[in-house]
Amino acid sequence: MNSDPDPKKILERYERQCARMEYCSSDIRRKALKALGGDADAAEKIVASLVKDGFVDDRRYAGAFVREKSALQGWGEAKLRFMLAGKGISRDVIADALTEIDAEKASARLEKLLQAKARTLEGDPAFRLKLLKFGLSRGYDYDDVDRLVRTL
Repeated sequence: MNSDPDPKKILERYERQCARMEYCSSDIRRKALKALGGDADAAEKIVASLVKDGFVDDRRYAGAFVREKSALQGWGEAKLRFMLAGKGISRDVIADALTEIDAEKASARLEKLLQAKARTLEGDPAFRLKLLKFGLSRGYDYDDVDRLVRTL
């Protein structure tokens, strides 16, 4: 039995995975390195093949990531930027992806999040501070969070 990982089979597996779900090149590179026992050259070839064939596209991944995390988790621009940069996505790709955020919807989401959090903090002497920290931890701008906290 051959215990050496077969790069062709690994490539085919990642093609199937990438056809079902978006991945960024750094995630695939990490997975390929592990599957190939640390063979960096073979992992790079797999990533290059997936990018060339359109299975992996960091721009497409960043756009999907921003849409999902801002709409479903209520993340703000700062957190989105930080998380994408941590995945090795370039600044220009991140900037393009962040343009997909609807500012009005983001503000409404932030207000809804802060109102829900405010209900759990009623009577807390550090109410304002905790709300500010909460809004900032979600990646929203201080001025936007402060403006909404003052209304609650």
